[in-house]
Amino acid sequence: MDVIKKNQNKPLISRLQQIVVIGVILLFILVFYTKQRFDQISLKRSEIVIGEVKRGNLDVVIEGYGSLTPAKQLLITALTRSTVKEILLKPGALVTEDSIILKLENPELGQQVENFYQELVQAKANLQQLTLNQKREALNENVNIVEVNGRYQSAKLKRLAEQRLVKDGIIARNTFELTLLNEQQLKHRLEILKQREQQLVEVHQQAINIQLEKIKQQQGRVNIARQRANKLIVRAGLDGVLQRLSVELGQSLSTGQEIALIGSVKKLLALVKVPQSQAQQIIINQTAIIDTRRDKIKGKVIRIEPIVENNTVTIEISLPNNLPASARPQANIDAVIIADKLIDINYIERPANVRANSDSDLYKLSSNYESARLTKVRFGRQAGRHIEIISEVKIGDQFILSDLSNLRMMAEQLVVE
Repeated sequence: MDVIKKNQNKPLISRLQQIVVIGVILLFILVFYTKQRFDQISLKRSEIVIGEVKRGNLDVVIEGYGSLTPAKQLLITALTRSTVKEILLKPGALVTEDSIILKLENPELGQQVENFYQELVQAKANLQQLTLNQKREALNENVNIVEVNGRYQSAKLKRLAEQRLVKDGIIARNTFELTLLNEQQLKHRLEILKQREQQLVEVHQQAINIQLEKIKQQQGRVNIARQRANKLIVRAGLDGVLQRLSVELGQSLSTGQEIALIGSVKKLLALVKVPQSQAQQIIINQTAIIDTRRDKIKGKVIRIEPIVENNTVTIEISLPNNLPASARPQANIDAVIIADKLIDINYIERPANVRANSDSDLYKLSSNYESARLTKVRFGRQAGRHIEIISEVKIGDQFILSDLSNLRMMAEQLVVE
Protein backbone atom coordinates (compact mmCIF):
# COMPACT_ATOMS: atom_id res chain seq x y z
CA MET A 1 0.00 0.00 0.00
CA ASP A 2 1.47 3.40 -1.11
CA VAL A 3 1.73 6.26 1.36
CA ILE A 4 1.20 9.79 -0.05
CA LYS A 5 4.03 12.15 1.01
CA LYS A 6 3.41 15.82 1.59
CA ASN A 7 5.51 18.42 -0.30
CA GLN A 8 7.98 19.85 2.22
CA ASN A 9 9.32 22.68 -0.17
CA LYS A 10 6.10 24.59 -0.41
CA PRO A 11 6.59 26.57 2.82
CA LEU A 12 10.17 27.34 1.69
CA ILE A 13 8.94 28.99 -1.55
CA SER A 14 6.48 31.02 0.33
CA ARG A 15 9.20 32.36 2.57
CA LEU A 16 11.34 33.37 -0.47
CA GLN A 17 8.45 35.26 -1.93
CA GLN A 18 8.00 37.06 1.32
CA ILE A 19 11.71 37.97 1.40
CA VAL A 20 11.59 39.28 -2.19
CA VAL A 21 8.55 41.40 -1.48
CA ILE A 22 10.10 42.77 1.68
CA GLY A 23 13.38 43.52 -0.24
CA VAL A 24 11.55 45.40 -2.97
CA ILE A 25 9.69 47.41 -0.39
CA LEU A 26 12.92 48.25 1.44
CA LEU A 27 14.64 49.20 -1.82
CA PHE A 28 11.75 51.46 -2.74
CA ILE A 29 11.92 53.06 0.68
CA LEU A 30 15.70 53.49 0.34
CA VAL A 31 15.42 55.08 -3.13
CA PHE A 32 12.65 57.34 -1.95
CA TYR A 33 14.62 58.31 1.12
CA THR A 34 17.79 58.91 -0.88
CA LYS A 35 15.95 61.05 -3.40
CA GLN A 36 14.46 63.04 -0.62
CA ARG A 37 17.91 63.50 0.90
CA PHE A 38 19.41 64.58 -2.47
CA ASP A 39 16.57 66.94 -3.12
CA GLN A 40 17.16 68.46 0.26
CA ILE A 41 21.00 68.80 0.30
CA SER A 42 22.01 71.35 2.90
CA LEU A 43 24.93 73.76 2.67
CA LYS A 44 26.29 76.06 5.33
CA ARG A 45 26.36 79.70 4.31
CA SER A 46 29.86 80.07 5.76
CA GLU A 47 31.18 77.40 3.39
CA ILE A 48 29.98 78.99 0.15
CA VAL A 49 30.57 82.27 -1.71
CA ILE A 50 27.47 84.27 -2.61
CA GLY A 51 27.40 87.09 -5.17
CA GLU A 52 24.78 89.75 -5.77
CA VAL A 53 23.67 91.13 -9.15
CA LYS A 54 24.50 94.81 -9.53
CA ARG A 55 24.09 97.39 -12.29
CA GLY A 56 26.53 100.06 -13.37
CA ASN A 57 29.70 100.72 -15.35
CA LEU A 58 32.65 98.32 -15.49
CA ASP A 59 36.17 98.56 -16.82
CA VAL A 60 37.22 95.63 -18.97
CA VAL A 61 40.67 94.89 -17.61
CA ILE A 62 43.40 92.48 -18.52
CA GLU A 63 45.55 91.32 -15.65
CA GLY A 64 49.23 90.52 -15.97
CA TYR A 65 52.47 90.28 -14.07
CA GLY A 66 56.05 91.28 -14.73
CA SER A 67 58.85 93.52 -13.50
CA LEU A 68 60.20 97.04 -13.75
CA THR A 69 63.19 97.69 -15.98
CA PRO A 70 65.23 100.83 -16.68
CA ALA A 71 64.14 102.80 -19.73
CA LYS A 72 67.83 103.49 -20.41
CA GLN A 73 70.65 101.00 -19.90
CA LEU A 74 74.39 101.17 -20.52
CA LEU A 75 76.50 98.05 -21.09
CA ILE A 76 80.19 98.51 -20.20
CA THR A 77 82.70 96.27 -21.98
CA ALA A 78 86.48 95.93 -21.93
CA LEU A 79 88.24 97.95 -24.65
CA THR A 80 91.41 95.88 -24.41
CA ARG A 81 92.89 92.82 -22.76
CA SER A 82 93.32 93.51 -19.05
CA THR A 83 93.13 92.14 -15.51
CA VAL A 84 90.71 93.22 -12.77
CA LYS A 85 92.92 95.00 -10.25
CA GLU A 86 90.35 96.48 -7.82
CA ILE A 87 86.56 96.39 -7.40
CA LEU A 88 85.05 99.46 -5.74
CA LEU A 89 81.27 99.02 -6.20
CA LYS A 90 78.92 96.05 -6.16
CA PRO A 91 75.50 95.41 -7.78
CA GLY A 92 72.71 97.52 -6.31
CA ALA A 93 74.92 100.54 -5.68
CA LEU A 94 73.60 103.93 -6.80
CA VAL A 95 76.06 105.56 -9.21
CA THR A 96 76.60 108.85 -10.99
CA GLU A 97 78.14 109.34 -14.40
CA ASP A 98 81.66 109.67 -12.95
CA SER A 99 81.41 106.95 -10.29
CA ILE A 100 84.38 104.55 -10.43
CA ILE A 101 83.17 100.93 -10.46
CA LEU A 102 86.49 99.12 -10.72
CA LYS A 103 90.09 99.45 -11.91
CA LEU A 104 91.83 97.32 -14.55
CA GLU A 105 95.50 96.77 -15.28
CA ASN A 106 97.44 96.34 -18.56
CA PRO A 107 101.18 97.22 -18.49
CA GLU A 108 101.49 96.70 -22.25
CA LEU A 109 98.93 99.40 -22.92
CA GLY A 110 101.01 102.06 -21.15
CA GLN A 111 104.04 101.15 -23.26
CA GLN A 112 101.90 101.27 -26.39
CA VAL A 113 100.76 104.80 -25.56
CA GLU A 114 104.38 105.89 -25.12
CA ASN A 115 105.47 104.30 -28.43
CA PHE A 116 102.62 105.90 -30.35
CA TYR A 117 103.40 109.26 -28.79
CA GLN A 118 107.07 109.06 -29.78
CA GLU A 119 106.06 108.24 -33.34
CA LEU A 120 103.78 111.28 -33.29
CA VAL A 121 106.64 113.49 -32.11
CA GLN A 122 108.83 112.12 -34.91
CA ALA A 123 106.11 112.80 -37.51
CA LYS A 124 105.84 116.41 -36.34
CA ALA A 125 109.64 116.78 -36.50
CA ASN A 126 109.58 115.39 -40.04
CA LEU A 127 107.01 118.05 -40.96
CA GLN A 128 109.28 120.79 -39.64
CA GLN A 129 112.23 119.37 -41.57
CA LEU A 130 110.12 119.13 -44.72
CA THR A 131 109.03 122.75 -44.32
CA LEU A 132 112.65 123.92 -43.99
CA ASN A 133 113.72 121.95 -47.05
CA GLN A 134 110.87 123.39 -49.06
CA LYS A 135 111.80 126.92 -48.06
CA ARG A 136 115.39 126.27 -49.15
CA GLU A 137 114.21 124.94 -52.53
CA ALA A 138 111.88 127.92 -52.93
CA LEU A 139 114.71 130.37 -52.19
CA ASN A 140 117.03 128.68 -54.69
CA GLU A 141 114.34 128.75 -57.34
CA ASN A 142 113.67 132.41 -56.61
CA VAL A 143 117.37 133.19 -57.01
CA ASN A 144 117.39 131.56 -60.46
CA ILE A 145 114.32 133.53 -61.48
CA VAL A 146 115.89 136.81 -60.33
CA GLU A 147 119.15 136.03 -62.19
CA VAL A 148 117.46 135.07 -65.44
CA ASN A 149 115.09 138.04 -65.17
CA GLY A 150 118.11 140.36 -64.81
CA ARG A 151 119.77 138.88 -67.85
CA TYR A 152 116.49 139.12 -69.77
CA GLN A 153 116.05 142.79 -68.90
CA SER A 154 119.66 143.49 -69.94
CA ALA A 155 119.15 141.69 -73.25
CA LYS A 156 115.96 143.63 -73.79
CA LEU A 157 117.73 146.97 -73.28
CA LYS A 158 120.54 145.90 -75.59
CA ARG A 159 118.07 144.93 -78.29
CA LEU A 160 116.33 148.30 -78.06
CA ALA A 161 119.66 150.11 -78.37
CA GLU A 162 120.89 148.05 -81.32
CA GLN A 163 117.51 148.39 -83.06
CA ARG A 164 118.15 152.15 -83.54
CA LEU A 165 121.75 151.59 -84.53
CA VAL A 166 120.80 149.03 -87.16
CA LYS A 167 118.63 151.65 -88.87
CA ASP A 168 121.57 153.98 -89.00
CA GLY A 169 123.84 151.22 -90.33
CA ILE A 170 126.18 151.38 -87.37
CA ILE A 171 125.64 147.76 -86.31
CA ALA A 172 125.44 144.86 -88.66
CA ARG A 173 122.09 143.19 -89.15
CA ASN A 174 123.28 139.75 -88.05
CA THR A 175 124.65 141.17 -84.79
CA PHE A 176 121.22 142.63 -84.00
CA GLU A 177 119.50 139.36 -84.80
CA LEU A 178 121.79 137.52 -82.37
CA THR A 179 120.88 140.06 -79.67
CA LEU A 180 117.17 139.58 -80.50
CA LEU A 181 117.49 135.81 -80.33
CA ASN A 182 119.26 135.97 -76.96
CA GLU A 183 116.44 138.15 -75.59
CA GLN A 184 113.78 135.72 -76.74
CA GLN A 185 115.61 132.75 -75.22
CA LEU A 186 115.97 134.51 -71.87
CA LYS A 187 112.28 135.49 -71.94
CA HIS A 188 111.25 131.91 -72.63
CA ARG A 189 113.54 130.60 -69.91
CA LEU A 190 112.10 133.10 -67.45
CA GLU A 191 108.57 131.89 -68.23
CA ILE A 192 109.64 128.28 -67.67
CA LEU A 193 111.26 129.16 -64.34
CA LYS A 194 108.07 130.94 -63.20
CA GLN A 195 105.97 127.89 -64.18
CA ARG A 196 108.43 125.68 -62.37
CA GLU A 197 108.15 127.89 -59.30
CA GLN A 198 104.35 127.58 -59.36
CA GLN A 199 104.54 123.80 -59.73
CA LEU A 200 107.09 123.66 -56.93
CA VAL A 201 104.66 125.49 -54.63
CA GLU A 202 101.95 122.91 -55.45
CA VAL A 203 104.34 120.00 -54.93
CA HIS A 204 105.44 121.44 -51.60
CA GLN A 205 101.84 121.85 -50.50
CA GLN A 206 101.02 118.25 -51.42
CA ALA A 207 104.04 117.01 -49.49
CA ILE A 208 102.94 119.01 -46.45
CA ASN A 209 99.37 117.67 -46.75
CA ILE A 210 100.67 114.10 -46.87
CA GLN A 211 102.79 114.66 -43.80
CA LEU A 212 99.89 116.36 -41.99
CA GLU A 213 97.71 113.30 -42.76
CA LYS A 214 100.38 111.05 -41.29
CA ILE A 215 100.43 113.21 -38.16
CA LYS A 216 96.63 113.07 -37.97
CA GLN A 217 96.64 109.28 -38.23
CA GLN A 218 99.34 108.98 -35.62
CA GLN A 219 97.47 111.39 -33.35
CA GLY A 220 94.42 109.12 -33.71
CA ARG A 221 96.47 106.11 -32.64
CA VAL A 222 97.68 108.04 -29.61
CA ASN A 223 94.15 109.14 -28.70
CA ILE A 224 92.77 105.61 -29.01
CA ALA A 225 95.60 104.18 -26.93
CA ARG A 226 95.09 106.89 -24.30
CA GLN A 227 91.34 106.27 -24.31
CA ARG A 228 91.94 102.58 -23.70
CA ALA A 229 94.36 103.42 -20.94
CA ASN A 230 91.84 105.80 -19.35
CA LYS A 231 89.16 103.10 -19.62
CA LEU A 232 91.25 100.94 -17.32
CA ILE A 233 89.51 103.06 -14.68
CA VAL A 234 85.94 101.91 -15.33
CA ARG A 235 83.33 104.60 -14.68
CA ALA A 236 79.54 104.23 -14.68
CA GLY A 237 78.91 106.71 -17.51
CA LEU A 238 75.24 107.04 -16.46
CA ASP A 239 73.31 108.20 -13.42
CA GLY A 240 71.45 105.18 -12.07
CA VAL A 241 72.11 101.88 -10.36
CA LEU A 242 74.71 99.16 -10.93
CA GLN A 243 72.45 96.31 -12.03
CA ARG A 244 75.05 93.67 -12.85
CA LEU A 245 78.78 93.19 -12.31
CA SER A 246 80.10 90.41 -14.52
CA VAL A 247 83.73 90.19 -13.34
CA GLU A 248 85.69 89.08 -10.29
CA LEU A 249 88.87 90.32 -8.69
CA GLY A 250 91.95 89.07 -10.57
CA GLN A 251 89.94 87.93 -13.59
CA SER A 252 91.55 88.28 -17.02
CA LEU A 253 89.37 90.07 -19.58
CA SER A 254 89.44 89.93 -23.34
CA THR A 255 88.51 92.76 -25.70
CA GLY A 256 84.73 93.28 -25.82
CA GLN A 257 83.99 91.18 -22.74
CA GLU A 258 81.11 92.44 -20.57
CA ILE A 259 82.11 94.22 -17.37
CA ALA A 260 78.93 95.78 -15.93
CA LEU A 261 75.38 96.87 -16.71
CA ILE A 262 74.11 100.27 -15.57
CA GLY A 263 70.40 101.12 -15.52
CA SER A 264 68.66 104.42 -14.92
CA VAL A 265 66.46 104.77 -11.82
CA LYS A 266 64.69 108.01 -12.67
CA LYS A 267 62.99 106.61 -15.76
CA LEU A 268 61.57 103.07 -15.63
CA LEU A 269 59.42 100.89 -17.84
CA ALA A 270 57.09 98.04 -16.89
CA LEU A 271 57.38 94.78 -18.84
CA VAL A 272 54.13 92.89 -18.27
CA LYS A 273 53.15 89.41 -19.46
CA VAL A 274 49.47 88.88 -20.31
CA PRO A 275 47.65 85.76 -21.58
CA GLN A 276 47.83 85.27 -25.32
CA SER A 277 44.05 84.87 -25.53
CA GLN A 278 43.53 88.41 -24.17
CA ALA A 279 46.44 90.15 -25.87
CA GLN A 280 44.40 91.01 -28.99
CA GLN A 281 42.27 93.38 -26.88
CA ILE A 282 45.30 95.52 -26.05
CA ILE A 283 46.23 98.51 -28.22
CA ILE A 284 48.78 101.32 -27.96
CA ASN A 285 48.02 104.19 -25.52
CA GLN A 286 45.64 102.18 -23.33
CA THR A 287 45.79 103.04 -19.64
CA ALA A 288 47.44 100.62 -17.23
CA ILE A 289 47.72 100.47 -13.44
CA ILE A 290 50.97 99.10 -12.03
CA ASP A 291 50.90 97.65 -8.51
CA THR A 292 54.27 97.47 -6.71
CA ARG A 293 52.60 95.86 -3.64
CA ARG A 294 53.04 99.20 -1.86
CA ASP A 295 52.01 101.81 -4.41
CA LYS A 296 49.89 102.00 -7.55
CA ILE A 297 51.26 103.84 -10.58
CA LYS A 298 49.34 104.93 -13.66
CA GLY A 299 51.03 104.16 -16.97
CA LYS A 300 50.37 103.83 -20.69
CA VAL A 301 50.89 100.99 -23.18
CA ILE A 302 53.65 101.94 -25.63
CA ARG A 303 54.67 98.63 -27.23
CA ILE A 304 53.25 95.15 -27.79
CA GLU A 305 55.75 92.33 -28.30
CA PRO A 306 54.91 90.47 -31.55
CA ILE A 307 56.29 87.16 -30.27
CA VAL A 308 54.28 84.71 -28.15
CA GLU A 309 56.30 82.94 -25.44
CA ASN A 310 54.82 80.31 -23.10
CA ASN A 311 51.31 81.37 -24.13
CA THR A 312 51.96 84.94 -22.98
CA VAL A 313 52.63 88.24 -24.75
CA THR A 314 54.91 90.91 -23.28
CA ILE A 315 53.48 94.43 -23.04
CA GLU A 316 55.73 97.47 -22.49
CA ILE A 317 54.22 100.23 -20.35
CA SER A 318 55.69 103.70 -19.87
CA LEU A 319 55.66 105.24 -16.39
CA PRO A 320 55.84 108.86 -15.17
CA ASN A 321 59.17 110.41 -14.23
CA ASN A 322 58.26 110.93 -10.57
CA LEU A 323 58.04 107.42 -9.13
CA PRO A 324 57.58 106.26 -5.52
CA ALA A 325 60.40 104.65 -3.58
CA SER A 326 58.89 101.20 -4.08
CA ALA A 327 59.47 101.44 -7.85
CA ARG A 328 62.96 100.01 -8.33
CA PRO A 329 64.58 98.19 -11.24
CA GLN A 330 63.83 94.45 -11.38
CA ALA A 331 61.01 94.81 -8.81
CA ASN A 332 58.16 92.33 -9.35
CA ILE A 333 54.81 93.94 -10.12
CA ASP A 334 51.20 93.18 -10.96
CA ALA A 335 49.46 95.11 -13.70
CA VAL A 336 45.93 95.83 -14.86
CA ILE A 337 45.41 97.12 -18.41
CA ILE A 338 42.07 98.85 -19.04
CA ALA A 339 41.02 97.56 -22.46
CA ASP A 340 37.40 98.81 -22.60
CA LYS A 341 34.57 100.34 -20.56
CA LEU A 342 31.15 98.69 -20.22
CA ILE A 343 28.34 101.20 -19.67
CA ASP A 344 25.16 100.51 -17.61
CA ILE A 345 25.16 96.70 -17.47
CA ASN A 346 24.10 93.96 -15.05
CA TYR A 347 27.10 92.23 -13.55
CA ILE A 348 28.24 89.95 -10.76
CA GLU A 349 31.51 88.61 -9.44
CA ARG A 350 32.71 85.92 -11.79
CA PRO A 351 31.58 82.47 -10.54
CA ALA A 352 34.04 79.59 -10.43
CA ASN A 353 34.72 77.89 -13.79
CA VAL A 354 32.65 80.45 -15.75
CA ARG A 355 34.02 82.00 -18.93
CA ALA A 356 32.99 85.09 -20.84
CA ASN A 357 30.28 84.75 -23.54
CA SER A 358 29.05 81.37 -22.25
CA ASP A 359 26.06 79.76 -20.49
CA SER A 360 26.25 78.15 -17.08
CA ASP A 361 23.93 76.68 -14.44
CA LEU A 362 24.08 78.49 -11.09
CA TYR A 363 22.14 78.10 -7.86
CA LYS A 364 19.96 81.17 -7.34
CA LEU A 365 18.93 81.98 -3.79
CA SER A 366 15.24 82.34 -2.97
CA SER A 367 13.75 85.56 -1.67
CA ASN A 368 14.12 84.37 1.93
CA TYR A 369 17.72 83.24 1.25
CA GLU A 370 17.01 79.82 2.83
CA SER A 371 17.12 77.74 -0.35
CA ALA A 372 18.69 77.88 -3.81
CA ARG A 373 17.40 76.53 -7.12
CA LEU A 374 19.47 75.66 -10.19
CA THR A 375 19.07 78.39 -12.84
CA LYS A 376 20.60 78.79 -16.32
CA VAL A 377 22.46 82.09 -16.72
CA ARG A 378 23.97 83.59 -19.88
CA PHE A 379 27.13 85.61 -19.39
CA GLY A 380 28.70 88.29 -21.58
CA ARG A 381 31.98 90.16 -21.36
CA GLN A 382 34.40 89.77 -18.48
CA ALA A 383 35.74 92.78 -16.60
CA GLY A 384 38.44 91.72 -14.16
CA ARG A 385 36.83 89.93 -11.20
CA HIS A 386 33.35 90.70 -12.54
CA ILE A 387 31.39 89.43 -15.52
CA GLU A 388 28.40 90.78 -17.43
CA ILE A 389 25.01 88.99 -17.15
CA ILE A 390 22.97 89.00 -20.37
CA SER A 391 20.02 86.84 -19.29
CA GLU A 392 17.02 88.26 -17.43
CA VAL A 393 17.94 88.93 -13.81
CA LYS A 394 16.99 91.49 -11.21
CA ILE A 395 19.29 93.82 -9.37
CA GLY A 396 19.85 92.30 -5.96
CA ASP A 397 19.43 88.67 -7.07
CA GLN A 398 21.93 86.44 -5.32
CA PHE A 399 23.74 83.45 -6.79
CA ILE A 400 26.12 80.91 -5.29
CA LEU A 401 29.51 81.55 -6.87
CA SER A 402 31.30 78.50 -5.43
CA ASP A 403 32.00 75.49 -7.60
CA LEU A 404 29.04 73.11 -7.01
CA SER A 405 29.33 71.11 -10.22
CA ASN A 406 29.40 67.87 -8.20
CA LEU A 407 25.90 68.63 -6.83
CA ARG A 408 24.14 69.71 -10.03
CA MET A 409 23.47 66.13 -11.15
CA MET A 410 21.95 65.20 -7.78
CA ALA A 411 19.84 68.16 -6.72
CA GLU A 412 18.11 71.04 -8.44
CA GLN A 413 17.45 72.69 -5.11
CA LEU A 414 19.65 73.26 -2.07
CA VAL A 415 18.95 74.25 1.49
CA VAL A 416 21.15 77.09 2.74
CA GLU A 417 21.62 77.13 6.50
